[in-house]
Amino acid sequence: MAGADTSSPLIESRADLIEAMERGCKPAERWRIGTEHEKHVFHTDPLRPVTYEGPQGVRALLDGVARETGWEPFYDGENPIGLRNDASAGGISLEPGGQFELSGAPMADLHGTADEMAEHMRVSKAVAAPLDIHFLGLGVTPLWAVSDIPAMPKSRYGIMTKYMGEVGTLGTSMMYRSATVQTNLDFSSEADMVKKLRVSLALQPVATALFANSPFSEGRDTGYLSFRSHIWLNTDDARTGMLPFAFEDGFGFEHYADHALDVPMYFVIRDKKYINVAGESFRAFLKGELPQLPGEKPTIKDWEDHLSTLFPEVRLKQFLEMRGADMGNSGHVVALSAFWTGLLYDEVSLESAWELVKGWSEEDRDYLRREVPRLGLSTPFDRSSLFDIAAQAVGIAEAGLVRRNRLNTAGQDETIHLAPLEETIRTGKSPAERWLEKFRGEWNGSVLPLFTEAEI
Repeated sequence: MAGADTSSPLIESRADLIEAMERGCKPAERWRIGTEHEKHVFHTDPLRPVTYEGPQGVRALLDGVARETGWEPFYDGENPIGLRNDASAGGISLEPGGQFELSGAPMADLHGTADEMAEHMRVSKAVAAPLDIHFLGLGVTPLWAVSDIPAMPKSRYGIMTKYMGEVGTLGTSMMYRSATVQTNLDFSSEADMVKKLRVSLALQPVATALFANSPFSEGRDTGYLSFRSHIWLNTDDARTGMLPFAFEDGFGFEHYADHALDVPMYFVIRDKKYINVAGESFRAFLKGELPQLPGEKPTIKDWEDHLSTLFPEVRLKQFLEMRGADMGNSGHVVALSAFWTGLLYDEVSLESAWELVKGWSEEDRDYLRREVPRLGLSTPFDRSSLFDIAAQAVGIAEAGLVRRNRLNTAGQDETIHLAPLEETIRTGKSPAERWLEKFRGEWNGSVLPLFTEAEI
């Protein structure tokens, strides 16, 4: 098996597929909070996207952050494409359009998440300032078309770009123009995973509505509050969506593995190079029938790589990834993790959240997923609007954080990190709706002020 990761064993049975997720189970005292966020990068003089190469490019930004932090670069061929912090398991990576992503270290509490966010932005901005690189906290870049945005030199993205053009209408917009914030949370058992996955899938449109922050594209009002979320509806139906099978009786790790086996592959890594297998079947790979690697069978690492190419609203790996929110400012980044931590890491809150959503049908969940990108908190639902559900969900999360009783050095509990959501509930307006008011008023139909007001 030339070029395969020799440290990863071959898949011997279906049990290996399941174990790749099941080994994430851990007792509650070992649960952690992981936060990932992507920031658009831009120059101001003149206003334009940032290239990879050049004295003011993304590579120079990576090199500067590496010098400042001591984090180790990793490469695609000759090109550094990210940094690893081996001490904390965190790191930085580049999205296809240069979006600068922090994959945060696993934190015991939200105060650690907030401190990490502040330190990351302090270092990044200090390095970026002499390069005239700035960071934008929006779900979609508001000005540039996909064709305007320089591609990063990552082989994986070259494979995906071509395939996206074959399976959806907005897949390249997802890759090059969108930015998200994601919360990663643990589970203790298969049953705990199932309950958390069901609750978080059902409530993912609520998070989309609360954090809606992408109303513009190519200088215009798109008609959506979360154009980023709309983009995902038009990306690749085989690997996105609300996972209706997760609500069926008997659902567990094995059912998710069966689903993943039927999602077409993107790539296989051999000798540190990406082999394009886009559209091929992992089931065929298990039989040694992959046309690009005849006779070769997959390793556990191949399976884990494949799991990372599924993009549902909540993704299962060795933890659960909440994927429904637009990128925002620093406060909103931490607030997303506060929202999901309060809901899922307290037993009383988890049960309350389940009571809130357990009566929803597959049609209800699908309706919310499709209408929320346009209507947000105003989406009609259950004889009222989604706003009422969102207000209840924020309240349940707040109560969960109170019960967790994790205090910072000032004696404050984690509910302080819900402040951005409390403002949204108080005003009834998401960040997108506040931007639209300015766009239609004092900005006179221009998105250019966003590059100042939404800068992180």
